[in-house]
Amino acid sequence: MKAPKQVRRPPRGIRPYLSALRRPRVGLKGEFDKFWAAIAQGESTDAAAVAAGISSAVGESWFRHGGGMYKPTTSSPTKRYLSMPEREEIALLKAQGQGVREIARHIGRSPSTISRELRRNVAPREGRFGYLATTAEWYAKRRAQRPKKAKLAVNTALRNFVQDRLNGSVTNDSGKRVGPQGIWKGRRHGARQIRHWSTAWSPQQIANRLPIDFPEDESMRISHEAIYQALYIEGRGALSRHLCMCLRSGRPLRVPRKRAHRRVKHFLGNDVMIDQRPAHVEERIEPGHWEGDLIMGLGSSAIGTLVERSTRYTLLLHLPRMEGHGGPPIKDGPPLAGHGAQAVNAAIAKAIAKLPEGLRRSLTWDQGAEMAHHVRLTAETGLKVYFCQPHSPWQRGTNENTNGLLRQYFPKGTDLSRHSEQTLAAVADALNERPRKTLDWRTPNEVMDKHLSSRHYQPVATTG
Repeated sequence: MKAPKQVRRPPRGIRPYLSALRRPRVGLKGEFDKFWAAIAQGESTDAAAVAAGISSAVGESWFRHGGGMYKPTTSSPTKRYLSMPEREEIALLKAQGQGVREIARHIGRSPSTISRELRRNVAPREGRFGYLATTAEWYAKRRAQRPKKAKLAVNTALRNFVQDRLNGSVTNDSGKRVGPQGIWKGRRHGARQIRHWSTAWSPQQIANRLPIDFPEDESMRISHEAIYQALYIEGRGALSRHLCMCLRSGRPLRVPRKRAHRRVKHFLGNDVMIDQRPAHVEERIEPGHWEGDLIMGLGSSAIGTLVERSTRYTLLLHLPRMEGHGGPPIKDGPPLAGHGAQAVNAAIAKAIAKLPEGLRRSLTWDQGAEMAHHVRLTAETGLKVYFCQPHSPWQRGTNENTNGLLRQYFPKGTDLSRHSEQTLAAVADALNERPRKTLDWRTPNEVMDKHLSSRHYQPVATTG
C-alpha cells in the first residue's frame, strides 16, 4: 500500500521572515527596503518596523543580522551616479575635443568624476571612437551588479593577514598566551567587564599597514570600511562576527549616523547651547562664570563639582542617597541615588545662594539629564545655564581638570555617598588653598578675594 504523502506544514511565527533575512523573498522585498530606509533616516528599530509594516521581532532580527548598516536597494540609480543622458553629453563633448574640466563645467559635475568615467568605462577595442555612451552605460551597470564576492572571501592571504592583526594572541616572552579569552554572545560587553585580549589592530591600521608590508603586491589592499562590513554584516565576508570582540569598542553593530545625530535631550534648545554663551566668557577676565559636572562612584553614588573659570575656585555639592534607596524602584519617581534633576538643582541653588549676585552669571554643563530643570534653576538663582556639544569635554576643560584633581580624594570605584557635607567642604578648601601655575602660583582663594575686594563685594565665606 502506497504511503500517504506527507503535507509539509507552513512555518509559524517569524521563521518565514527570518529565512528572508539575507535574501528577502519577493513578497518581503518592499518591507525590507522600507525598513532600512527608515533606519537610514535615524528611526529606532521599533519605529522602522512599524513604518515597514512588520513586527518588532522581525525588525530587530533584520537590524542585528545586517549589522546596523544595510542600505535599501533601488531599481534606478540615484543622482550620485552618472545617467545615460549625461554619458551621451560627455561622448558628444569628448568628440568635439573638449577637455575634462570643460566637460565637467558643462554638465555640472566634478572634474574627477569625468576623469574617472573616461578612464574606467572605455572599451579597449573602440579605437578612434574613444568613448561611447552605450558602452560606458553597459560597463557601469555590470560593475554595479550585486551581490559581489567579498575581497576577503576570495583572497586567502589577505583574509589571514586581517584575522591575525585583529585576533592575534597576546603572548609573553615564552610565547604563551596571556590574558582572558572572551566568549562571543552576539552583544557588546557590559560595563566593568573583563574584555577579550588580542593584538587588536583597528581596521584603519590594518588597511594602512598593507602597502608598507606588501609594497609590490597590489592584491594585498583593502579599505577599512570593507573590513568593518565583513565584521558587522553576517554573510558579507569571510570574517566571523566573534571578531567584533577584538575591536576597541567591542561593538557588534554599527550605530546609524542619522540615529546618533537625533539623540537630542528634550530639555535642550538652541538658546542654551554653548555657542550662545557671551564671547567674553572665553577671556576668563570677569568672575562669576562656572563650569559643572558630576563625578561618579560605586553604586551610582555621585558628588557635584562647580569650578569658577577665572579663579579656579571650587565648590563641591553634597548629593546624599534619598529615602527608599536600595528598595524596590518607584514608578515615575525621582532617582533615589541622589543625583537626579531635582536633587542636583537643589544642591546648586543652595551653593550658589551663598555667593554675591555678581558671582552668579553663567554655568556651563554637559548634556546630562541631571540638568533637566535648568530653567527652574535660572529662575531661582539668576544663573544662566549653557550646555556643551555632545562628546566635547574640552568645552568645559577647567572642570575636567579639577575633576582629575579630585580623584586623589575620591578614587573611581569607591562609594562617594559615605562622605558628609563637612568632608566635601574640607576637600574643596584644600583645593582652593593650593597654588596654581595658571594663576602665577597664587591660590584660588587669593584670586577670588582680590576680585571681590576690587569690586566692593562682601568677602566669600571659606568652603571650610
